[in-house]
Amino acid sequence: MTELYPDDLVYEHEATEATGVPGQVIRQWARRGKIHRFQGDGQLTGQGHEYKTMYALPEIEQRAKTYRPMPQRRPNAA
Repeated sequence: MTELYPDDLVYEHEATEATGVPGQVIRQWARRGKIHRFQGDGQLTGQGHEYKTMYALPEIEQRAKTYRPMPQRRPNAA
């Protein structure tokens, strides 16, 4: 892992805006251990009052270079 600075940590929506990678994909990369996740800065969010998760933008940018969205299946005709 490269050296990270506090400015490198972003929330999911910020990473999505910067890279174009959907939030669901970013969360899946984190679950699979391909990128690191960090505890948020203590801001509460949602009804469950969970802490927001932050991600290292340089890691996401690196993986985003090879990211290709999967084509969606064609809906079945009724």
